[in-house]
Amino acid sequence: MVALDGPSGTGKTTVARKLAARLGAGYLDTGAMYRIVTLAVLRAGEDPADSAAVGHRAHGTEFTIGTSPDQPELRLAGEDVAADIRGPEVTRAVSAVSAVPQVRELLVSRQRRIIADVLAETGGIVVEGRDIGTVVAPESPLKVYLTASADVRAARRSGQDSAAGRPSSVEAARESVERRDHLDSTRAASPLRAAEDAVPVDTSELSIDQVIVALSELACRRGLLEGCDAETGAGSGPAEVAR
Repeated sequence: MVALDGPSGTGKTTVARKLAARLGAGYLDTGAMYRIVTLAVLRAGEDPADSAAVGHRAHGTEFTIGTSPDQPELRLAGEDVAADIRGPEVTRAVSAVSAVPQVRELLVSRQRRIIADVLAETGGIVVEGRDIGTVVAPESPLKVYLTASADVRAARRSGQDSAAGRPSSVEAARESVERRDHLDSTRAASPLRAAEDAVPVDTSELSIDQVIVALSELACRRGLLEGCDAETGAGSGPAEVAR
């Protein structure tokens, strides 16, 4: 298992999906789970700052999250919400919702069940989020903490929003990522931070392919891959998750 943590704009989702596909492993986007619950709260007309209401809504929310890195299914009450959960309203409210202890307890429990099921079925999984290495799966044999400069993260987020047809600017994106950084790193429940044994990887000046190569080498050296040279991190063919 690979635990991939870090703030928004560091390339976690793209890196996690591509790495999982390369390793032949499952994939889990835990942040999407918090976004789905946030969308449910907003659609119900509830205040994201009302912890009791949010906790109650979370327990009554039925959703599906897939673990395929190629097409990770995201459904709320049967509806495809992959695009909806990335909207500005959800982005503004998700930190408040994810800070509610009942929400975190509920989703962390579900995340652990999903991880166990995928590991039993495929032998490997790449899990991305903000508390994977510290809370969800502290026993993970490889923990990575992605970072990037604020300017780079803002530019990436603005580009992602524009590509998805959402109004955006670099200035607005920077304000958004910095606001979320502050909220996520100062919350009482499972704050955003790197695990003590996490490997930091600064993606500011790296392409996605360069990050994937670096993480694949780390996985090889940790004995998580078959068919690779642990001394060099190089593989002789397609990487496979060691079972």
